[in-house]
Amino acid sequence: MPADFETRFEKYAELAVKTWLNVQPGQRLLIQSPLEGAPLARAIAKRAYQNGSPFVHFLWMDSEAMRIRFQYAPRDSWQEFPDEWVASANAMVERGDALLAIMAQDPDLLRGLDVDFIAKAQKNSAEKMRALSDAVRRNATNWLGIGMPMPAWAQRVFPDVSAEQAVEKLWDAIFKVCRVDAPDPIAAWNAHIVDLSARRAVLNAKQYAALHYFGGETDLTVGLPDEHVWVGVTDTSQRGVVFIPNAPTDEIFTAPHRERVNGIVTSTKPLPVHGVVIEKFSVRFEAGRAVEIRAPQNQDILEQLIATDENAAYLGEIALVPQSSPVAKSGLLFYNALFDENAACHLALGAAYPQNIRDGTNMSEQELTARGVNSSLIHLDFMIGSNLLNIDGIRADGAREPILRAGEWAFEA
Repeated sequence: MPADFETRFEKYAELAVKTWLNVQPGQRLLIQSPLEGAPLARAIAKRAYQNGSPFVHFLWMDSEAMRIRFQYAPRDSWQEFPDEWVASANAMVERGDALLAIMAQDPDLLRGLDVDFIAKAQKNSAEKMRALSDAVRRNATNWLGIGMPMPAWAQRVFPDVSAEQAVEKLWDAIFKVCRVDAPDPIAAWNAHIVDLSARRAVLNAKQYAALHYFGGETDLTVGLPDEHVWVGVTDTSQRGVVFIPNAPTDEIFTAPHRERVNGIVTSTKPLPVHGVVIEKFSVRFEAGRAVEIRAPQNQDILEQLIATDENAAYLGEIALVPQSSPVAKSGLLFYNALFDENAACHLALGAAYPQNIRDGTNMSEQELTARGVNSSLIHLDFMIGSNLLNIDGIRADGAREPILRAGEWAFEA
């Protein structure tokens, strides 16, 4: 590693605790991490304790053990799941513990395995963890997802160098897109927060009835619910803690009206899912529902995903990301949604975030559905942005105003 690696690594851990997750003095912390993420998990724990956290709990995940299960477990065992872990995690959220997930996994981990068994097991997991995932979406507490390189992931991003060099290059890329390399990272993040917050405020004041996406192979109209809320960069937990849920983050997003999406949209970046990478697929929507998917390869996997439950074929998120974002400018495909969703405008099939409608975190699932906000077991982001994409905001009277032109912001904030 370069001579300054440890300095940048410590800055990364400090940003995670103080700026992004904003762990409060007296607040406990749960860190979910793959085994390979232990060095970062420990560094974050150290910072959390120094910041006044009374206890840091670790939940270790073993990717290879996951593969072994999907490879050798009986095919009728997909319903097995550690219910005691769900109960423990739910208790932590109810207590107000901060939640941090280190996201590092081999994109090809599950390649060649039984897709049907994996899909059933993952659907079962989602059902078991639904209360927890809903609590996170409702910002019951402050939470954060960040990345850390592991050799298999790094070599997927940088296939032409050794594993050691790939890890070094991926660390460099992560530090850069997370603004760790800025002369003053905290000042850089503060400036970024000011800029995106101003754009978020403009969009919230406009209250467009719909957005029209056009350019390239996309022509899609997305209706928006009444009193929708654009969210981005910072969020606030139900306990009043301001936090940044993902690092990096360059998106402003809201929920579409689940029944008012019509047209066709084409992906612009590969989508890793279930151990395969799906490229150049298109989705056609009618009255909100994805009625047709076309993909050169692995179309069946996408069709299986949108059949997870009755609402998986509807959209739950629309996100705006300019082509000048640090991830987009890096020119890299990270094979990790945490990073890749910040490279381009994207949509998400499945669950919406309740905070994307006014007072939504206090509404029941039935009330949210009545307002047009989708609920599902899945949340699958896919990228549609490029330098060909344009987006117009459509007012209730039909007047149109530019939001993006050629992939860049087209309004002043």
